[in-house]
Amino acid sequence: MSTVRRAVVGLAVVSGLVLTACGPAEDDASSGGEGPTASTTESVKPSKPSKPTTPSASAGKGSPSGGDGSSPDPDYDVFPCSTFDVKFTATLAESTTSSYLLKITNKGTKACKVLGHPVVTFGDLDGQATERGEAPGIEDASRLEAGESAYAGLMGGVDDGTGETVDSIAMTMNTESDLEQTPLKVSTPGLYVSDKNSVTAWVGNAEDALSL
Repeated sequence: MSTVRRAVVGLAVVSGLVLTACGPAEDDASSGGEGPTASTTESVKPSKPSKPTTPSASAGKGSPSGGDGSSPDPDYDVFPCSTFDVKFTATLAESTTSSYLLKITNKGTKACKVLGHPVVTFGDLDGQATERGEAPGIEDASRLEAGESAYAGLMGGVDDGTGETVDSIAMTMNTESDLEQTPLKVSTPGLYVSDKNSVTAWVGNAEDALSL
């Protein structure tokens, strides 16, 4: 074989070896084959924590605080005072006119509402004392806590010989219902009864009760 032919053959062999060595790398690159390259490695991003669920406005409905977050009416379960809830006293305030200070005290453990005027009757006589002045409505009635007291004034008149004298009175409470009550009786020696007797609404202090 001549020198030129041997050189051509050698060059062909070397070219084939070079193509063989480069071929797989190029195939991998063009075909997207897996390999330890940055382009095929995806970074894993941490997931964001889920936001806490906000309760809807309707979730509070039916709860003691009310659906709008407001407090309930503090008097929603406070009932009118009856004679079963209180003890009753009467103290002579003005002997000339036979005027008495009436007092009730909540003897229970729960609050009750004091409504309107006391209903006062005189011994065995028919009729009752007339109501003197206005009284607050049931929504504005005074709340009487356990141990607290309320007052009313029983106003009389000068003995003009047209009335009668009794030694006791009885009192029941205004409950704005048909609740049957046991009248509370107290002694009132020599109380003069005429058409001038009247009684004020329950108030929070003795001074106001006798000045209305």
